[in-house]
Amino acid sequence: MKFINNTLTVKVLFTVILTVNTLSAQEIIEDKVEEKSTKKTDSVSSAFQSVKVDGVAAVVGDFIILESDIPKEREQIQAAGGNVDGVTDCELMGSLLENKLYAHHAIQDSIQVSDAEIRGQVDYQIQQFLQYFGGNMDKLLKYYKKEDEQSFRDEMFEINKNNQLASKMQAKIVEEIEITPEEVREYFDKIPKDQRPVFGTELKVSQIVAEPKVSEEEEQRIIDRLNGFREDVMERGASFRSKAVLYGEDPGLKQSGYIYTLDRKKPRMVKEFRQAAFALQEGEVSEPFKTDFGYHIVYCQKIRGQQYDVSHVLLKPKVSNDAIKEAKERLEKVRQRIVDGDITFAEAAKEASDEKETKNDGGQLINPETQDYNFELTRMDTGLYAQIQNLKDNEVSLVLKDEDNRGNTKYKILMVTDRIDEHQADYARDFLKIKELALKEKKLKAIADWQSEKITDTYININGTYRDCNYTSNWLKK
Repeated sequence: MKFINNTLTVKVLFTVILTVNTLSAQEIIEDKVEEKSTKKTDSVSSAFQSVKVDGVAAVVGDFIILESDIPKEREQIQAAGGNVDGVTDCELMGSLLENKLYAHHAIQDSIQVSDAEIRGQVDYQIQQFLQYFGGNMDKLLKYYKKEDEQSFRDEMFEINKNNQLASKMQAKIVEEIEITPEEVREYFDKIPKDQRPVFGTELKVSQIVAEPKVSEEEEQRIIDRLNGFREDVMERGASFRSKAVLYGEDPGLKQSGYIYTLDRKKPRMVKEFRQAAFALQEGEVSEPFKTDFGYHIVYCQKIRGQQYDVSHVLLKPKVSNDAIKEAKERLEKVRQRIVDGDITFAEAAKEASDEKETKNDGGQLINPETQDYNFELTRMDTGLYAQIQNLKDNEVSLVLKDEDNRGNTKYKILMVTDRIDEHQADYARDFLKIKELALKEKKLKAIADWQSEKITDTYININGTYRDCNYTSNWLKK
């Protein structure tokens, strides 16, 4: 049920929660509130009854769940393409309770989230939603039953913020959990032989890449342009944000509200970017520098201890048609040498590949999920699978045109080697996969233990028919 926590739902916060939270953190309030003789207690009873009329299904710490949240949660999952067949209202409630428990304790533990980053997420989500409504905001607001765009944005902001708090709390619980080889062996040995996992057909994939070369003249043009932006900001007081909005080519920057927060203790971005950013004082703009993404200038907006709020302008040099043609022809010649037997695929990769991550390893690709060389067919990236599905073992593909994750055109040839048919898990051969399963089980246990402890220590109130649910966790504190 974890998938439910990441789905957009509409949550409404009432100020009356402050009244409810004056009750004991260990107490479960019954549906029926008895009248007391004192005036003070009468006001609390009256306030609580008022909240019940408004449809409060549950309270978790500083958060509430409305009765309307459960059907809305179901609708949102379906609208996002999720399958809720067979998922009961009780299960949806259990998932919402978990989410609020994590968010509540994230706040208690002073876990921070970036408002600018959340606003960027909201902008991106609204743009995605609008695609389904033909760009018509009125239709979007009508579908979500909102009066205006700002109220919709405000609620989405709160939803994203709470979800991010919950996510960071979960990450904090398991961030230091590791697993030893002995624990992996114990995990594997306790699985009955006839119940051990079966891994699908696996194979290794190698590739040789030819990238079109950018001319020196084009690189200098980009550098000169970035220097012009820098002078406008530093010497003439121009707005750096305007430069980033109008000319920057980093799509992720818009999603983050045109601000990235870097932390010296938590590396983010490529090395060259971090070095340039951390060398700046507030209000300074760096000299142009190069990364694998293109050329940048970085602006330091604010320094908060170890954290730097920065923006940047990224410009990508353009590749000429002649350079693209040259790359393809160069790789055609390499392929022919392999086919003719003049050179092995691995030797050709080391000699001619422009992909520095693989060229010195015979062109072998690393599976990002397992960090080894084996790819399971049923879990392979669909783009890669389409390129190798018709290849026989040790056959060299034709030259294929491709685009990397930065939008750059390149050409490549591929080869499939070391195919292993579907098989039951073997400890030695499949150690990394077994280790991943063992670590996942250990993390799930840590989360379950944390949740059990925090349920006991947190104020929780569940109302109405949701008290009759058979929860997997002890939300009713029985």
